[in-house]
Amino acid sequence: MAEDSGYESILCVKPEVHVYKIPPRATNRGYRAADWKLDEPAWSGRMKITAMGKKAYIKLEDKISGELFAQAPVDQYPGIAVEAVTDSSRYFVIRIEDGNGRHAFIGLGFADRGDSFDFNVALQDHFKWVKQESELAKQEANQSTAPKLDLGFKEGQTIKISIGNIKKKDGTSQGGAKARPMGGGGLLPPPPGVKAGGVLLPPGAQQPAPPAQTSTATVLDFGALAAPVAPAQAQPTQDLWGDFTAAGSGGASQTSTKSGWVQF
Repeated sequence: MAEDSGYESILCVKPEVHVYKIPPRATNRGYRAADWKLDEPAWSGRMKITAMGKKAYIKLEDKISGELFAQAPVDQYPGIAVEAVTDSSRYFVIRIEDGNGRHAFIGLGFADRGDSFDFNVALQDHFKWVKQESELAKQEANQSTAPKLDLGFKEGQTIKISIGNIKKKDGTSQGGAKARPMGGGGLLPPPPGVKAGGVLLPPGAQQPAPPAQTSTATVLDFGALAAPVAPAQAQPTQDLWGDFTAAGSGGASQTSTKSGWVQF
């Protein structure tokens, strides 16, 4: 913020304005432009609004020569230096000063409402900026006086960080169950009744025979494997009733020829 800045900035310029002599204020309700002689302005010329630091200046100058006619310093807006009339938006009352401590109130009028709008906005924007600069200066002053917060680690101080649910390279997460692998390239599981790894045959097809198992017998057992084993012959029984019982339970193929009951 440049309160005592040496340069002057121009905020607004209007080529034609009118100055009026105004009667003293009769009441506290404000000034009325209808009480002025609007068709007989006391002076006409150019208006310029400039700013130097926090303060703004309304300067009334001659259109041709640029000679200064009057100047109104503005410390705040709205304020006593600039006051709008109560019955129109194109007229204002400003307080001019001669630099020697003397001041007077005159009427200022614009021929167009757009010019009066620009005049109003230029002053509002300037003092809005002044207010923001003042707030920033106060914040900086408070921050400089406030104790600084030390967030650094002290000597020997450590911290422990616990990070959960970290995914590992095998697709599992820390502290959770392992992910179910997708075997066989994403194939579906076999239907019930079929062993894992088996082949489901179509209806009517025969199950392939299992591969022959090679014998692991040694050379010494070769003779025992090659010798045929005689089937055990059944001992004939001497009990006739026993043959009849065997025939009844075992069938016709196992009947004995020595029993008359069995042949019957």
